[in-house]
Amino acid sequence: MRDSSSRIVITGVGLTAPNGNSLSEFRANLLAGVAHISEIDVRYMGKLPAGVCNFDPLKYQKRKDIRVGTRAGSIGVYCAREALADAGVAPEALKKDRTGVYIGITEHGNVETENEIYNISQFKYDTKFWNHYHNPRTVANNPAGEVSLHLGSTGPAYTLGAACAAGNVGLIHASQMLRLGEVDFAICGGVSESVRTFGIFAGFKSQNALGSHPTDINKSSRPFDVSRNGIVISEGGCFYTLERLEDALARGAKIYAEISGYCINSDATDYVLPNPERQVECVRAAIAKAGLQPRDIHIVNSHATATPMGDIQECEALRAVFGDDCTETSINNTKSYIGHCMGAAGALELAGNLPSFDDLTVHPTINIDQLDPKCALPNLVINTPRKVAKVDTILNNSFGMLGINSTLIVKRYFA
Repeated sequence: MRDSSSRIVITGVGLTAPNGNSLSEFRANLLAGVAHISEIDVRYMGKLPAGVCNFDPLKYQKRKDIRVGTRAGSIGVYCAREALADAGVAPEALKKDRTGVYIGITEHGNVETENEIYNISQFKYDTKFWNHYHNPRTVANNPAGEVSLHLGSTGPAYTLGAACAAGNVGLIHASQMLRLGEVDFAICGGVSESVRTFGIFAGFKSQNALGSHPTDINKSSRPFDVSRNGIVISEGGCFYTLERLEDALARGAKIYAEISGYCINSDATDYVLPNPERQVECVRAAIAKAGLQPRDIHIVNSHATATPMGDIQECEALRAVFGDDCTETSINNTKSYIGHCMGAAGALELAGNLPSFDDLTVHPTINIDQLDPKCALPNLVINTPRKVAKVDTILNNSFGMLGINSTLIVKRYFA
């Protein structure tokens, strides 16, 4: 077992989002205020706003791999290979049995099951037309398993079901496994294929929580705006390579940031509605674990999904933690650009803020035409990027259904 005090650092980032297929493209669009929401045809429901990725799955996979595997698996393979390339690690150079793959998901398997049922319905439900790859496609460990198969990695590879907190949870779990000495190298983050299932659209529609805009589809996701009306469902993925600091330094790796503090807790109060008190406890615990005070946090990426009550309750929590003395704490939101990428949301939102360590710029929350007074936050960055004097710490909030909360803090690497 390793020393639990080992410092864990981020050395590579690979992603695909509705508005970018690399960190540089994603960041450029965040700073330029470029959202990208599409209109897709959802079975039984018609055309609806959604965030759809436009990466090239054939960059790393063969057509047979794509045909046999899943959309989440293809997103995962793309993000894993991009992260490894960014970290300067060739797949064949990995220590296969000492590499862990830890991927956060919101849900998995619904896409395949819905599609198979629909397909055999065209043949009077004759199960001889049922795809014989259905079982490996739908098991919960599928996205991580497809990455492991692609890389030939033989260490632990599994998914972590944590609803919309899952992206953060993937990084947190990987950090813990590295500190425990279970692995020497980790590929981690979150993935979502949610736009491929009508069930999640129908579920949010039944809750009156499906976002739209009467004239501009790219304003369908508008957290904190007084006219917000719900979530825009999106797909995406973001994977990181994590290493112990001494290993990263030994191979001369570039270091994006150091994992500083984190917390995962549960509301234990409601299936859907968040509990601001538990969110406060989660954020404060992560800050304390990092050895910091709230005023030491320079950027807070809010989880806000553009649901009327959810945004208000999170703002209550943020005001309780980041009071009047947190004058250097800027708050932003990323879902206003890409919608809600579910299991990938936290990982993507952290990535979008990482370049702030270098350019000292906070990307804004866009699509706020009229700020809801109940969502007014000190130093909320709205519609225009903000230059700041210092960015040494970034706090990333991700919360999910059934009351799971996650907060992850990364800091600028100092030797």
